[in-house]
Amino acid sequence: MAAESQTALSPPGRPVRRRWYLLASLALLVPCFWQPRIQAGDLSSHIYNSWLAQLIESGRVDGLMIVRQTTNVLFDLLLSVLFRVFGAEWAQRAAVSIAVLVFVWGAFAFISKAAGRPAWHFIPCIAMLAYGWVFHMGFFNFYLGLGLCFWAMALVWEGKGPATALAAGLLLLAYTAHALPVLWTLGLIAYVWIARRVSQRIRARILAGFLMLMGAVHLAVNRTLVSHWSPTQISLSTGADQVWVFDGKYYVVLTGLLLLWGSLFLELLHRRSGREVIASLPFQLCVLSASAVFILPTAVLIPGFNHSLVYIAERMSLGVGVCMCALLDMIQPRTVQRYGLLLLALVFFAFLFRDERALNEFEDRMDGLIAQLPAGGRVVSPLVDPALRINALTHMVDRACLGRCYSYANYEPSTAQFRIRAVSENAVVVANYRDSWNMQNGNYVVRERELPLFKIVVDRAGRLAYEDLKAGVLCGSTLWGVLRSKPNS
Repeated sequence: MAAESQTALSPPGRPVRRRWYLLASLALLVPCFWQPRIQAGDLSSHIYNSWLAQLIESGRVDGLMIVRQTTNVLFDLLLSVLFRVFGAEWAQRAAVSIAVLVFVWGAFAFISKAAGRPAWHFIPCIAMLAYGWVFHMGFFNFYLGLGLCFWAMALVWEGKGPATALAAGLLLLAYTAHALPVLWTLGLIAYVWIARRVSQRIRARILAGFLMLMGAVHLAVNRTLVSHWSPTQISLSTGADQVWVFDGKYYVVLTGLLLLWGSLFLELLHRRSGREVIASLPFQLCVLSASAVFILPTAVLIPGFNHSLVYIAERMSLGVGVCMCALLDMIQPRTVQRYGLLLLALVFFAFLFRDERALNEFEDRMDGLIAQLPAGGRVVSPLVDPALRINALTHMVDRACLGRCYSYANYEPSTAQFRIRAVSENAVVVANYRDSWNMQNGNYVVRERELPLFKIVVDRAGRLAYEDLKAGVLCGSTLWGVLRSKPNS
């Protein structure tokens, strides 16, 4: 141990450690480059709206404007800057790569500080969480904000003055990305600060008080705002659900992760007393985070918005997953457990590679179809795959329309949650969110002034085509199993 510490502190040891971080970073970024496009749901909408921002600034569209806002904007600003410099394709890869590295190393730093030991054995687990459900939904403002919050928690863990000041700055930056992870982080920091200043007996009462406060917040939100809560949120309270990405085959990974976490927790209880584990801050942060996922509403309509803040529990389960890693990293895993995590990660990323390749092939065909449409035409794409947990098809048309046409049902400008806002009826994007939702799901009746309007469909043979919609007709939707079906040649 002494030799190990001496090596770590000596000058020759530093380049070696930096090299490991660099190699790990390069390996962690492989999924951002292994396919022609990054398949991540809302990412297509984000890059499309970066293009719309350029059109607005040049005065080429009416009825849209760019507004200043303090949150839910950091990733979009980063993407827009990179778009101007590198173009759409490399802007997406660069912005997502930055978000991944911020999240992964923020989680790594937090786990290492909380557990009191480097989190290298949990890199496979962190990697799976990093490329899990939140990533593939494309919630990159939330994702980037949560990564910054992990950095902030790592800095304040030891409670030193300069580090605390830097953490406050990171939390302000994280707020510009998304407010939700900042609120979660402030709650955890407050608990840690109080818990360190009281006895174990009082700490148990403080923990109970925090849980009661969550219940009170639930009741207050339920009475004052439009919200939704479901008892099924308990299934999200371990964080393991993040590895269930697309379809049923990911249950293999989900089950394997729960079994490995369970074995590691039993090992932790075996090596340390149950009282010591329960009294530890990592365990209590897991309890608080898991309880928040279960107790608090998963959807809230915030005044001033036209669309609810949704998937709150599903997003915050990502934070629970990282807290679970912090708890389990309190001991060094056995060799079989380390290799088990590594094998599970290989299976997980093999599934992702296969599924993202299928989605890219489908988007290739959509690109070819869009190229046949009149330049500047309006397009809707009510394609639905009910077998997927990820909304993989709805926003695909946004990216395909870049520089060619207008994705008329794009949801961002009508929600009032993003910096691009629809301020009046226009020829580019629908101004009412309810209409946008109905168009995406095929329940919209076309109006005369919206013509010409084209709809993308898939026939029984898997061939993509487009229809010229008529006024007074329901636009309709197409159900298609994109991961299970192959087009007939």
